[in-house]
Amino acid sequence: MKNLIGKHKKLSITLLVLVILLAGGFGAGCEYFYRVAFVPAHKSFLSSGLSARQRDDRNWLSDTAKEKWTQAAAGHSSWTLRADYVPAATKSNKTIVVAHGYMNTKEDMATYIRMFHNAGYNVLAPDDRGHGQSDGNYIGYGWADRKDYLLWIQQLLRKKGTNQQLGLYGLSMGGATVMYLSGEKLPHQVKAIVEDCGYSSVDGEISYQAGSMYNLPRWPLVPGVLRVAQMHTGVDFKNADALTALRKNHLPTFFIHGAKDKFVPTKMVHANYKASAGKKQLWIVPGAGHAQSIFKAPQQYQERVTDFLARYMR
Repeated sequence: MKNLIGKHKKLSITLLVLVILLAGGFGAGCEYFYRVAFVPAHKSFLSSGLSARQRDDRNWLSDTAKEKWTQAAAGHSSWTLRADYVPAATKSNKTIVVAHGYMNTKEDMATYIRMFHNAGYNVLAPDDRGHGQSDGNYIGYGWADRKDYLLWIQQLLRKKGTNQQLGLYGLSMGGATVMYLSGEKLPHQVKAIVEDCGYSSVDGEISYQAGSMYNLPRWPLVPGVLRVAQMHTGVDFKNADALTALRKNHLPTFFIHGAKDKFVPTKMVHANYKASAGKKQLWIVPGAGHAQSIFKAPQQYQERVTDFLARYMR
């Protein structure tokens, strides 16, 4: 009996050690994937090439008159965020606030800024926390950034007047940003939203990437990574759900997505569109990959987006 008890005790200790080792390995794995997903740095899985049109648009933006704006990040008074305000060619009280994508910058939004500028709008283009010229040590995935955009909108109304009519435009992570914003108490000057290829939730997007890039299941990795992210940043990313926000949204919203998007799966836009409570429009762009709709159908993209905004910003 003593031998049996001794063997059982040794087995229990061995199992306990294995559990501790596995837990330690799991924690290290979550920390690794947190750094891959949330820490601003070069990401090998992102395309870095520019088309001739994108280079031309960036040169245009560089040569165009603009105002340099700053503000402190929400919840991080020591972080300075930066934005460009590009005034319309002729005086206008209509402004589009544009939100860029994951590991992009305001300069990467040059094609969209130029489109809105050509349509007669002022444009406010921020660099999100941890991106471009803005301070920050983590990627907010639009969820943390939504609070910064509320501050940008307030600054815009202070500087340019409360008679402004505002539209929100977001691409990829920026699309998620403006969808998250739709669930906030926005000033009455915000009239319409356009989102292009935004994801439905941070959990859903990271789960999709874990499967497509690493062939890993969502559980237990993604909840663990989001927990580690909260420990590092103080942001509860598990609550970052565009569907919840959109159910509170009564602003007219235009949803755009490429039919061949392999980065943010096209199925997400159908859930986003269904959830939105206000007037809405959906366009699935045939043959377009992630964030490529404007390049796949440039004339149609410009006409559809500007016509939608003109309908509600009068």
